Amino acid sequence: MNQLERWWIWLRRIGNCRGFGIQSPNDYWFVRYVVNEHWPYYQYDSIGVDDDWLTRKTGRLCFRVANWRQPAHVVCSSELCPYVQAGCQHASIQTDGNKADLMVLAADEDRRIRESMGCMDERGILIVKDLWRCHQFWQQIIDDKRSRVMFDLYYCGIVFFDTKREKHNYIINF
Repeated sequence: MNQLERWWIWLRRIGNCRGFGIQSPNDYWFVRYVVNEHWPYYQYDSIGVDDDWLTRKTGRLCFRVANWRQPAHVVCSSELCPYVQAGCQHASIQTDGNKADLMVLAADEDRRIRESMGCMDERGILIVKDLWRCHQFWQQIIDDKRSRVMFDLYYCGIVFFDTKREKHNYIINF
């Protein structure tokens, strides 16, 4: 993905910056202070220094989500595992399994994502990496009755499974 293409994506989503238009206080807070947090965190200098810009951007998001949620069990099957581990050092990180508080999986693992969605409880969070490559699969996640609150960040997606929440899909400029 070249620089011009990144700017085009960013400009197309400019109306969805920093939580604009989000009515839910919880979702607004999550977008404003976790997804689009721009202040440097304590581990940013020590992780991902040799990664490309997209891996670093997505990894830092995973770091912030893990730091915010402090999950006990994490399933992570990508190069983003060091970011998650840095965000929640007491979490047990596994590369496979279906039961976890936080799952970070690549979009091309669609069968595994579908299986894991059935095992997530109300506190579960799923982060789907490389979402921009398969928007049709993201639509299937949105249509799934188990997913409740979804954040489409173009490069990745975040799914909450809290059954007390109304179903909503947000498009966020990330």
